[in-house]
Amino acid sequence: MPYSFLSHLECSRTGERLAADVVQGLSPAGAPLLARYDLDGVREAVTPKEIAGREPTLWRYHEVLPVRSPEHVVSLGEGMTPLLRLPRYGRELGLSRLWMKDEGLVPTGTFKARGAAVGVSRAAELGVRGIAMPTNGNAGAAWALYAARAGLSSLVAMPDDAPAITMRECVAAGAELYRVAGLIGDAGKLVAAAAGRRPGVQDVSTLKEPYRIEGKKTMGYEIAEQFGWRLPDVILYPTGGGVGIIGIYKALLEMRELGWVSGPLPRLVAVQATGCAPIVTAFARGARESEPFPDARTVAFGITVPKALGDFLVLDAVYETGGTAIAVTDEELLAAQRELTSHEGTFVCPEGGACFAALKHLRESGWLEGDEDVVVLNTGAGIKYPETVSLDVPLLATTDEIP
Repeated sequence: MPYSFLSHLECSRTGERLAADVVQGLSPAGAPLLARYDLDGVREAVTPKEIAGREPTLWRYHEVLPVRSPEHVVSLGEGMTPLLRLPRYGRELGLSRLWMKDEGLVPTGTFKARGAAVGVSRAAELGVRGIAMPTNGNAGAAWALYAARAGLSSLVAMPDDAPAITMRECVAAGAELYRVAGLIGDAGKLVAAAAGRRPGVQDVSTLKEPYRIEGKKTMGYEIAEQFGWRLPDVILYPTGGGVGIIGIYKALLEMRELGWVSGPLPRLVAVQATGCAPIVTAFARGARESEPFPDARTVAFGITVPKALGDFLVLDAVYETGGTAIAVTDEELLAAQRELTSHEGTFVCPEGGACFAALKHLRESGWLEGDEDVVVLNTGAGIKYPETVSLDVPLLATTDEIP
């Protein structure tokens, strides 16, 4: 049986089919490309029961991933992160079945490792010699580390106020790193120009190559498997570039076509910060695309994306599942981050904190009734954002007493 049942690539706007076994960027229409699979072949080749006996990494779903040969898989053991029940915090919110998918435990400490693992593996398989990308921090760190693992060069540009730890990860990985006095879009313009001048280097900016989504969609497959191949009622996702929520929705549709899940799809919730909320603004207007968000700024740095290339795909996922889009303040998300940590002992990233802050609003408004299976995606480890927790504690002399 084939290792991958990848069939072709498809323009997300026009449906045009493109070849999958050459390096591709955007479609001729300037839209993201989506990987498509021979799902009839997948259905005949493997069952959920067989998948359960495989190694606990995202590559357990290799039939619906784009890498043709296992020899080209570049892995650091990513995937199968825990799905944790949150009983104490759930009681505080009036949610009897609250869960968290904790992506802080994958390599590099964020869900970005999923996209990097699959994207770098496929790039290397297709003969790419180096990758180049703009980033708000974590994606650049992940891609730089996986590129090092694969023996590829990496060029990374990020806003100057990106988290310092992510810059250090890039430096440690041997990446060619540049800080940019601007936002991620400004970094993207510089990267695109540089990549165009470098033979064998692929611009792997968000959604400008087809395979980052494929790594991210495995979160959807894992959630279904961890629920016994049924689906939760609601999934909340912190949304910047939106690849995670696009990928989860793609996984849901694939699993439904495969017959691995049935029933209504989870309502998908795109969570943003009020300081950068283009998707929320568009959703409130009933729009199919967003407008650039002015003066974008939030402490949840990973979701500071004023205008996402795949905004229409995010909005489609929300509309088609009966979901919603909601924004919270920086004060609310930082408070939720601390509250969750003190209640459940799990230190989430500020982007994850945004989702927990959003839960309060959704419960108070009645959008959540309280008895649903609700899954929150925590997209990274809180320890990567030490600046979000103030350190104001007493200093004792050796002769002092602890009261």
